[in-house]
Amino acid sequence: MLKIAIAQLNPTVGDIDGNSGAIIAAMGRAAQQGADLAVFTELALCGYYPGDLLEETAFLARMQAGLERVLEASRGMPGLVSVVGAVRANDGPGKPLFNALLAIRDGVIVAEYYKQLLPTYGVFDDRRHFEPGPEGACVLQVGAHRIGFLICEDGWNHEGRDYKVNPFTALREARPDLVVSINASPSDIGKRELRHKLFRTASVHNELPILYVNQVGGQDQLVYDGASFAVSPSQGIAFEAQRFSEDFQVIGFAQGRFSAADGFALAAPDADGLPVAEFTRRQIVLGLQDYARRCGFTKVVVGSSGGIDSALTLALAVDALGPENVIAVTMPSAFSSEGSVSDSVALCDNLGITLYTHPILDLVKQYSTGFEGAFDRPLQGLPLENLQARVRGTILMAYSNESGTLLLTTGNKSEISVGYCTLYGDTNGGLGLIGDLYKTEVYALSRHVNERAGRELIPAAVLTKPPSAELAPGQQDTDSLPAYEVLDEILKWHIEGRRLPAAEAALAERFVADLLAGADGAALVERIHRMVARNEYKRRQAPPIIRVRSRAFGSGRQLPIAAHY
Repeated sequence: MLKIAIAQLNPTVGDIDGNSGAIIAAMGRAAQQGADLAVFTELALCGYYPGDLLEETAFLARMQAGLERVLEASRGMPGLVSVVGAVRANDGPGKPLFNALLAIRDGVIVAEYYKQLLPTYGVFDDRRHFEPGPEGACVLQVGAHRIGFLICEDGWNHEGRDYKVNPFTALREARPDLVVSINASPSDIGKRELRHKLFRTASVHNELPILYVNQVGGQDQLVYDGASFAVSPSQGIAFEAQRFSEDFQVIGFAQGRFSAADGFALAAPDADGLPVAEFTRRQIVLGLQDYARRCGFTKVVVGSSGGIDSALTLALAVDALGPENVIAVTMPSAFSSEGSVSDSVALCDNLGITLYTHPILDLVKQYSTGFEGAFDRPLQGLPLENLQARVRGTILMAYSNESGTLLLTTGNKSEISVGYCTLYGDTNGGLGLIGDLYKTEVYALSRHVNERAGRELIPAAVLTKPPSAELAPGQQDTDSLPAYEVLDEILKWHIEGRRLPAAEAALAERFVADLLAGADGAALVERIHRMVARNEYKRRQAPPIIRVRSRAFGSGRQLPIAAHY
């Protein structure tokens, strides 16, 4: 029986010393447990994705030094084959680097495979730096078993629809006993189920057992969920590692089937996965934890308006970092309702966090007086509304600068889509937690937070009050926007369309089709589309947001600002 150690680690981009140290530690653990094969993830040595760090000579030199440390460590682990993702130089024509899989044994690279399919869609831009590897299969003998290799995207084209090359074709001809695929596959709603379906189909069609090892952790906008798995034609999905946390597991493989390391049957993984709200919570919590940790922040600050967006942001921040590391600031203005402060107090009491109060009435008056004195006309209407948001943003940034805390912005995807936000005001911050959640999803996740806690963390008054920016007398969101139940379906179909999960896509498509059937509905859809297009400049200047859905703003949706469309 082949004993395989699955090292589902959380590498940090650029931290070669830390990453190589974690790899060496896991190799040692694998050797102690008698593993024949230790499998790491795509670009595990440098972290995925290093971007233009790959163009820096010093970075590549550190990468090579890290690889040398891994090679040296492997000399003390005789017989163990470690499969590690790294960068290798391309001495031939084309881009100067390969995205490589290295099989290491006794201090020597005994097999080397280069990623053949380099994605340039969505959040990916591998072709920017890497040259595609040569066509053909790479197979290595490990004990009595022949092991073939893939790197991430190589395994996503078994039907041959997206690329001219299908790496499974060569593997099918080479007939290895097992295929090992190393991955850095970002997580979004439905992604785990899609991976299972695709690789289960590939396994059956090509008559090949496949071990899929995926990294975990948050990296800027992206979150990797781990959830490494094993699939064989006779078993289906036979094994799954933990989701949203590092994991180290040793499993067995013999005669085309996976088993526990002692030869007994593996526990069947959960076929249903997580409810969407719980998935979303875990994705955001891990994203914030790693973003803060990697950027050197221990505390965060949030402007608390008494509304649902800031309430959910605060609750998720507490979930991720603990109440002692979360600060809230309420900044009442002339137009703030009594509930904006009282609901903030109740929320922060429920969460156990510190709440500061910084009124802005006098500051807004001073700005308004100064404006009229300088330009000989009063500040009123929308400019006055935006001024209040910008004063609040300035206060929050001042607190962030003075205290060394990370400011979290609180915009949701519905508002960001149509520009219902103020540049240099409520868009200020270093990271957005709910920027990939539509407003209806904000409410759903807020209810889930309360249900999960078994008590009212987010007060009922916050969940039931009409949404309002409170920048003008009696203002409500519906003064400018359709009801969010309507707006969100229009936006889902316009922004994500067929990228939505099938049931969600069908619902949104039918909803928009019904609107387009009437003159008023068609005019509304056109107005929303114009708002989305007109506010691209705001999104370009907004902080990064944690990606939850298949198409998030940022690198996942790239459109020009100065254009007619």
